[in-house]
Amino acid sequence: MDSAIPWRSRGNGGIRWDAPFTVAFQADLRSSRRKLYSGGLIGQEVHAASSLRQRHIVFDSALLSSPAELRRIATHELFHFAWIRLGNPGREAWEALLERECAARARGELGWSAEWRKLELTKPDWRNRSRRWRDYVCESFCDTAAWLLTGAHPHAEVTLGTAHARRRADWFVRLLRTRGVTI
Repeated sequence: MDSAIPWRSRGNGGIRWDAPFTVAFQADLRSSRRKLYSGGLIGQEVHAASSLRQRHIVFDSALLSSPAELRRIATHELFHFAWIRLGNPGREAWEALLERECAARARGELGWSAEWRKLELTKPDWRNRSRRWRDYVCESFCDTAAWLLTGAHPHAEVTLGTAHARRRADWFVRLLRTRGVTI
């Protein structure tokens, strides 16, 4: 079941849709080596996956029974599109915020997608900007957007300390008010 979403919003700040994208739902989504599978035993269970070049998102159909969780996961996936359009200065500013958190030994995250990546990081990863670090930075951006834009509500996956979460929220609010994001 695919449906195009051609809506665009114009104006200063906020969120703007850049181009249409498609959405599909499939049962029992799994991912392995950057490939997506439906059903079977290959790979790790995932809620959703995005193809940025094809502008396509696939959600696990089980999310249809949980509108709040679907909103959270959909917001996360949409912000993958925002991340690639954020530009180097924006991405570097987000990365600097996370570097300060790492230097302060902040524990926890605002979603599991960033959390499990953070748990696998080593000091050389973030100091050398390894692939694992860059993947974490992106997932952290998307998890933070989902946490903030779906109400910053308590959730089992929200484990980051209040002070760090507040700094991330302030960063995002400044971004959305000053230049906005394009999805």
